[in-house]
Amino acid sequence: MNPMSKEFAPPLKLIAPFFKYGVIFYLISMVSLLFLSPSFDFHQFSVAGWVHLFMLGFVMMVIFGAMAQLIPVVLEVGHVVVDVYYVILPLLGIGSAMMVAGFWVDMSILPYGGLLVLTSMLIFAMENLATLKKTKLTGITVDTIKWSNGYLLLGILTGFFLALGFNGLFSIDIALMLKAHVYAVIGGYVMLTIIGLSLTLIPMFSLAHGFDETSIHRAFKLLITGVGIVFLGALLSSQMVMNLGYLISFIGIVFYIHQIYIIAMLTVRKELDIWAKSMIFAFGSLIFAMMTFVVFMMTNDTAMLHTTVWFVLVGFISSMITGHLYKIVPFLVWFERFSPLVGKKKVPMLHEMYDKNGATYMFNFTASGVVLGGFGLLFESELFFNAGASFLFAGAIFLYMGMNKMLSYGAELGEENV
Repeated sequence: MNPMSKEFAPPLKLIAPFFKYGVIFYLISMVSLLFLSPSFDFHQFSVAGWVHLFMLGFVMMVIFGAMAQLIPVVLEVGHVVVDVYYVILPLLGIGSAMMVAGFWVDMSILPYGGLLVLTSMLIFAMENLATLKKTKLTGITVDTIKWSNGYLLLGILTGFFLALGFNGLFSIDIALMLKAHVYAVIGGYVMLTIIGLSLTLIPMFSLAHGFDETSIHRAFKLLITGVGIVFLGALLSSQMVMNLGYLISFIGIVFYIHQIYIIAMLTVRKELDIWAKSMIFAFGSLIFAMMTFVVFMMTNDTAMLHTTVWFVLVGFISSMITGHLYKIVPFLVWFERFSPLVGKKKVPMLHEMYDKNGATYMFNFTASGVVLGGFGLLFESELFFNAGASFLFAGAIFLYMGMNKMLSYGAELGEENV
């Protein structure tokens, strides 16, 4: 397990809005599912709009906030220019909304939203890489930050070219460029970030120590190689090269799951709290998605591909994020508002800073929604898909209420209510 230092952590008022607005985007993206059909094409603008609403508004927004906190903590150095996050937030939020509006309402808006998102992510990546240069630490977490930000740059540049291509400003192979864009962002940035932080956060929250890290090192090397090959194959218009990249990435994910299994077997904490349930469901979703992906590669059944993407995005990535929010946010609030009071007066425990019943409702509705929605996609059933979307929307409401409670906890002490 990698050590963490709290000395360089930025203030709560800088981090909290990323979580707050990220959850709002999540709520909107879940209710938007009610207007989509389970039989769709990834090239449909309605689907592209939803994917960007979910990925940019929720996933990237929360990850950026978490990384603003965790990068200096893990690397044990302060941000080079921490105040850029006050600029990144509105650029990313407004840009994401404009891109979604471009897909759903008026395509002419799309490049402008894309430019704002591109600017926010360039600032984020450049600041992260500059901060990395200050640290003397080495290890897989540092390496994943480097590589993930590199793939983020590739992903956002190809995404911006796509936005221009959609508007006919120049000619590109949209289908292949879309694959390069998606794989660089999801496989390169999001998955590498999750892998890197897993080695710090999951052992810390599960109290696991002394485990072998061979599997996660293999996972890291295989995934960066696989994503690079897929990206190259898309640029070369070679499906064979892309399939090789898919295979290498798949093997890398298998090693990652094996590493998590090793950690789980050594965990000291046996309580199935909201974080533990979310982690179990997340990795269960990932394993199921890998099974459906294998079937897709053998049959070329688009329903299998839709199901795979669903369980990766809404099952695995979303559950990883929401589960960790119930650990990270209470700690950040406690550290800023209550740590100065230790030894002077009674302070709350972290688990007291969120509504356990609300968190349980959130998990139950969300897990049910993922399963129902997934089977709705698998069998192209409007009934199952709409039922899943309804459950997910209900779960999002409980997440939103829980986030508000966590962020406002202890605000009556006189600190700024973020």
